[in-house]
Amino acid sequence: MKNAFNAVLRLIVKLALHIYFKKIRVFGKENLPKNKAVIIVCNHQNALIDPLMIATHTQLKPSFLTRASAFKNPIAAKLLDFIRMIPIYRVRDGIDNMGKNKETFDKSVNILLNNGSILIFGEGNHDLHRSLRPLKKGFSRIAFMTLESNPELDLVILPVGINYSNHKKSGSNVSIYIGKPFPATDFYPKHEALMDETYNRMSPLVTYIPEKNYRKTVHQLIANRIDLTEPRQVEQFLKKPESAKEKETKFSPYFTNKVMKVFHFPIYLVWLYFKRKIKDQTFTATFKFVIGLVGIPLWYIFLLFVLPFSSIGSWAVPWSFLGIIYLISNTNGQE
Repeated sequence: MKNAFNAVLRLIVKLALHIYFKKIRVFGKENLPKNKAVIIVCNHQNALIDPLMIATHTQLKPSFLTRASAFKNPIAAKLLDFIRMIPIYRVRDGIDNMGKNKETFDKSVNILLNNGSILIFGEGNHDLHRSLRPLKKGFSRIAFMTLESNPELDLVILPVGINYSNHKKSGSNVSIYIGKPFPATDFYPKHEALMDETYNRMSPLVTYIPEKNYRKTVHQLIANRIDLTEPRQVEQFLKKPESAKEKETKFSPYFTNKVMKVFHFPIYLVWLYFKRKIKDQTFTATFKFVIGLVGIPLWYIFLLFVLPFSSIGSWAVPWSFLGIIYLISNTNGQE
């Protein structure tokens, strides 16, 4: 029952992601391990969107380590557990709660011992800034705890990088780079060595833009038609002399995005209401996606099954048709 539910949910979410984003590209599918215990270590820039991307585009069906604050509500906790999310406690959750991580680690080890997969965002936090931050020790602890239980286990680390052309807007592009897996046993029991190797393997998979003059650099990249989702292309451009780079240029969203909002105005109004309540801007896309995931089906049910019986029922089909066209063709610039 649980596996069937997750399979259906993955299909629905994958379809919704391909509607929300204009293009999702996955590189390195040939590197996905088979019949092995896998710790997926990924960068983290876009809140809930990141784990959804990995869950729907890697075929590994991983369990996720998720910040414990999301489990405060008992109903939410049961739902999150049902979709394979495991709470991880941080210092900000209270020193007294840190001891609860033993249960988290034990559950993670048990999944790996059964040749399952775990997704860990190695940086330990999220940030919209395009870079790979220093990795935390959590994934190496789980790896070595697993090997202590079974030294013969074929446990591999799978480095993954996710890059967005625009973190906050729909109609943008995403690239997922899957690196080559490598055995954790080669580094046991040296945590720093495993963390350094993982970082070095992840770096080429993640777009890096220096923090100094970040906004100016981003606009220069866009002005020169550099794809922000391609780490190597960005790296090569940044090596050019300053004189070869165009000056800062500002861009506005494309026309189709504006029209798409008109055809889905009730959903857009709901988004405007919640937009004011978002304190952490990393969750912008998460809120948009969830609102669309729930709101768009309800909107088209209304248009096709309720509106036809009203005085303006003749508008239902053409409005729905044009709305779907603009929803699918929704495009937004890089940022």
